[in-house]
Amino acid sequence: MAPRMTQQAILVLTTGGTIDKNYFDALSEYQIVDSGIPALLQEARVALPVRVVELMRKDSLELTEADRLAVAGAAREAPETHVVVTHGTDTMTETARVLAAEVPGKTICLTGALSPARFAETDAHFNLGMAFATAQIAPPGVYIAMSGEVFDGLKVRKDRAAGKFVAI
Repeated sequence: MAPRMTQQAILVLTTGGTIDKNYFDALSEYQIVDSGIPALLQEARVALPVRVVELMRKDSLELTEADRLAVAGAAREAPETHVVVTHGTDTMTETARVLAAEVPGKTICLTGALSPARFAETDAHFNLGMAFATAQIAPPGVYIAMSGEVFDGLKVRKDRAAGKFVAI
């Protein structure tokens, strides 16, 4: 099947996770701060219409079922049919399952980072770009874009030992 191209607006829902963490000093831990996603999109000179909505600032291990339903509700109620969700990697697949069950007919791609976007060496920019491409050309469904790969959101798991996502 040929990919479909779209110039439709993309909704970006941010939830926190490593992609939005910052490290303040040697004695502190990472903290999730204001989303850096708008700055990344500006730096990348994204030409598509984009709407960014910061839903929460949580590590994905702290997300509750109510949080996941809030993400699904925001995606479902939005006028945009192409959605990118920035999310922590530890429970990204759990949110993907909720989105698949709760948001029919939209193309949704989750992404995150294994190191914060504010770090010089980060996968955040590349992963965000992959998610934008996926949201534009994939058929309706839920996907995860990480480390140069796009996965069916319902057929993937995080391999913590290998530090990457793998298809199941």
